[in-house]
Amino acid sequence: MKKWNSVFANMAISYISIVLVIALLLCSIFYIYFSENYKEELRNKNQMILENTAQTIETTVLQRAQQIYLDISLNKNINVRLFADSSFKNNHSKVIDLQEILKSEVISNSDVVQAVHLYYPSQNVMLSSLYGLKFNADQHTSMIYLADWLNGMRSNKQSSLWTPTRLVPQDIYSGLPDNGSIALMTYAHSYPFQASGEKSDVIIAIDVKESAISEVVRNMMPSQYEGTFILNLEGNTISDADKGKLGLQHDYDASIIKEEAGSYNGTIDQASHVVSYQTLPSTGWKIYSVVPYSSFYEKSIIIQKLILGICLLVILIGIVLSGILARANYSPIKRLTAKIRGLLDQAPENVANEYRLIDTAFVKLNDKVNSLEETLEANSSVIRHNVILSLLSNCYTREEWEEERPFLGMSNEYTHYCCLILDSSEAFARLSSRNMQYAVYRIINQLEAAPLLEIRIIAEALPDKKVVVIICANQESDDLPEQISQFVISKSQEQFGLDVQISWGCWVQEMIDVHKSYNEAQTLLKYAYFLPETSILKDRKLLDRENSLHEIPQAILAKFKDKLHARQPQEFATAVEQLVAAMREGMYSADHCRFILVNTVFVYSDFLKSVRYKHPEQENVDLYNQYAGLHNTRSFQNWLVDSATAIIAHMEKRNSERAVSSIEAAKQYIHGHLSEDLSLEAVSAKVFLSPKYLSKLFKEEIGVTYTDYIASQRMERAKVLLEKNNMTIEQIANTVGYATAAYFIKKFKEMHGCTPGNYLSNIAKQA
Repeated sequence: MKKWNSVFANMAISYISIVLVIALLLCSIFYIYFSENYKEELRNKNQMILENTAQTIETTVLQRAQQIYLDISLNKNINVRLFADSSFKNNHSKVIDLQEILKSEVISNSDVVQAVHLYYPSQNVMLSSLYGLKFNADQHTSMIYLADWLNGMRSNKQSSLWTPTRLVPQDIYSGLPDNGSIALMTYAHSYPFQASGEKSDVIIAIDVKESAISEVVRNMMPSQYEGTFILNLEGNTISDADKGKLGLQHDYDASIIKEEAGSYNGTIDQASHVVSYQTLPSTGWKIYSVVPYSSFYEKSIIIQKLILGICLLVILIGIVLSGILARANYSPIKRLTAKIRGLLDQAPENVANEYRLIDTAFVKLNDKVNSLEETLEANSSVIRHNVILSLLSNCYTREEWEEERPFLGMSNEYTHYCCLILDSSEAFARLSSRNMQYAVYRIINQLEAAPLLEIRIIAEALPDKKVVVIICANQESDDLPEQISQFVISKSQEQFGLDVQISWGCWVQEMIDVHKSYNEAQTLLKYAYFLPETSILKDRKLLDRENSLHEIPQAILAKFKDKLHARQPQEFATAVEQLVAAMREGMYSADHCRFILVNTVFVYSDFLKSVRYKHPEQENVDLYNQYAGLHNTRSFQNWLVDSATAIIAHMEKRNSERAVSSIEAAKQYIHGHLSEDLSLEAVSAKVFLSPKYLSKLFKEEIGVTYTDYIASQRMERAKVLLEKNNMTIEQIANTVGYATAAYFIKKFKEMHGCTPGNYLSNIAKQA
């Protein structure tokens, strides 16, 4: 029983208990944390795969269909509008050429595209890469396979649409029963490009194979292929491993269809599943991956078992280490108890637990230490410092003060007391910590040793780098604080070169009330920041100012903000000067003025953020830290004016450089895209400027309006093309960005005084 009460046994049990608690706690934490994290990781990984699959479908299938439309509509070697009027009957060769080009597009993209069709609503004619030329196209019985995009585009307010997936025979005009079917979806787009479907001259339709999308899903998500499908905005199936569902409303619960991309746990067919979904940006379709919950998180079970195994191993190792640590820690205790037995005069022999012996030794040692501490503290200056701070904080009752008064060495009672505060934080900031401490205590010693009859001076350093001086006298006189203040100012300047500011409070008749004088002196000292040239703050009008409810006029503050945002350095400096003068001379409280200064710094900081200013040398400019380091309004005014002036100059230089580079970028884009949309909004977006600012730059830098510049560039390009004489007027009009030849001829005549035909005639005559 004695062995179980020993320190060694108690330590071993304690260590083992701690190990068990920590191991079980860590096991629980790891089990919960890593299990959930791994599940989240599986979700994120699956979501990433789904996102990559959606991106691949976008780039390899959907965008390729859109690119085929662009290739056909922008091909200068063909006339897409061939069947737009009845003149096509005399252009059979062009019809064949146009069909061959359509066939070449299909062959080039045979892995994605089944066929390309051109439908002309006005003539009811369709030219197809697969079915050839069909008149009265919408009256044929086989056109039911094309009706979805034909009818959809005829009533479409937009310029394009994607149809749901449908099963189409290999040859819709074949009467054979076993014709075979292929799953297709159609991308239809009007021509011209910006025309709506119902007002288009030509409808270009590209039949896209559903198998192209399925192949992407199969390659990128082989293990989840069976549970992956794509739905359009109406819930129709675009792609699915089960081809029988194509084009139909999907049979899954509508709760799995969400508006945003992500994943969630859902119940499908009374079984838990993990549903991930991602939106295809160009079509608004959503791709879904539905995986059974048990299959999705199967790998996390391995992690859970691994964590449990590691925790059991940790417990085993912890038990072994507990024994080793207990023995190692018991060795010094054993040596200590042996030494205590030798030092104690009457050490107990039969002590079952060594801690009891150590406790007995510490009790005796504590008695001796307490006796020594009392002796040391009685002569310590720390008590004096604490007594003064407590006195200034009004922490003493009259009885408590009588007990503490001897610590200040006050053997005599005085009838009047006055409190002074010396502030030299600005001057002390230039000194090292050691020199500052020396200067403070030198001033305190000289004050307390000053040869003044029937007067006692008590001086003490405050935590905020100020010095408090308590004058103890037998009569009230304002000459006495004035005399002491002049003495401190002269000594500080002569010995240390320090400029100090001093304030003093009212006279009180009891030492226990000196906190009233101290509070009044503190109030006066608040205005040292706004009156840096005043060495002695004794004007009692400042106390009236402290209680004032007046506020600085909004006109002064508004002028400061307006001149800053107008970037007018001289007017801004004048506004700052007026603001500082109002604080110095007006009847506004110090707290209100401080609030205005902080708000001024906030306005300045907000201005820098709004113009996205970055300091050329410092990554982050901490204005509030800089403001906190200023010691008076004079330094505040200089800092704010100098800083704002430098920043405004920097911004003016930066804006000038940006204007030139922006104009050049806009001109380069215009020259390279004359056939495209060159509206002010479109070009300004390309050079990352606002339309209004870009228009202003053209007027200021080039001397012409933006519209005139575009027109001149297009007409110059038209003249070059006319002189080459290898393109029709319609082709030239489209090339330089005009939708119709008539409008092009009108603009050409306005600028050059003649029609394009007359211009060609003049060139021929000159030749």
